[in-house]
Amino acid sequence: MGSAKETKKWYFIFLAIWTLIADVPFLFMFFTSIKTQSELLEGNTWQIPKQPTVGNYSTVIHGSFFNYLKNSIIAVSISVVLILIISSMAAYVFARMKFSLNNILYSLIIAGMAIPIHVTLIPIYVLTNKIKLYDTIFALIGPYVALSLPMSIFILTEFMREIPVELEEAAKIDGCSMFRLYSDILLPLSRPALITVGIYNGTYLWNEFVFALVLTSSPDKRTLPLGIWDFQARYGSDIPAIMAFLTLSLLPMLIAYILGQDKIIKGMMAGAVKG
Repeated sequence: MGSAKETKKWYFIFLAIWTLIADVPFLFMFFTSIKTQSELLEGNTWQIPKQPTVGNYSTVIHGSFFNYLKNSIIAVSISVVLILIISSMAAYVFARMKFSLNNILYSLIIAGMAIPIHVTLIPIYVLTNKIKLYDTIFALIGPYVALSLPMSIFILTEFMREIPVELEEAAKIDGCSMFRLYSDILLPLSRPALITVGIYNGTYLWNEFVFALVLTSSPDKRTLPLGIWDFQARYGSDIPAIMAFLTLSLLPMLIAYILGQDKIIKGMMAGAVKG
């Protein structure tokens, strides 16, 4: 009994230390955001602000922050929805339908995970110009979806292959169509995997920089990662304002995590135990 209590105590100590280590970057970002530029440059970098100020947040909010936020929400939301729809349909085909090119097509799609995204920048830029989508939010959606599909299809296909076939066979006997097998049986059972795919892609696309830089040029079409440029000058940067911008940029993802924490944990743990 004593040994179990001792183990539990060390377990909580380890968790407390790890939590502190994980929170240090966020605390540094927040404390820096409520400093003035002069206090940051003249004092200790890690020092708690002597005279906290919200002036940096006011500067960010009264700038173009909400425009960048709107653009990011539009680009990421549409992209994630399309990724979930397309990848779940493709995964259903590869997991359940037997045809001669099944393994070949699946292997070709999975091979897409090995292609560096930077190799595609020039072709995508040329194509975007030709179809008159350059410097629009919709120019980002195509590359976001296409480059996210291989990993998403892989995760969902492997998950669907673990779902017992007997459920679908019973539904077929009752006259269930192919589409209803997908929409009424496979999709609900694949919900944990869909949540995982949504979180994975949403987090990555929210912070995506390269394609947003290459495919947009107007300030009013930029997303949040590009908005940091507003606080950079030729010979210096307004570090506290940048930290305030990053703190505000983090809030939507943090709020989404807090609201869906139970679903996120279930999604990440799905498949760990097979019944």
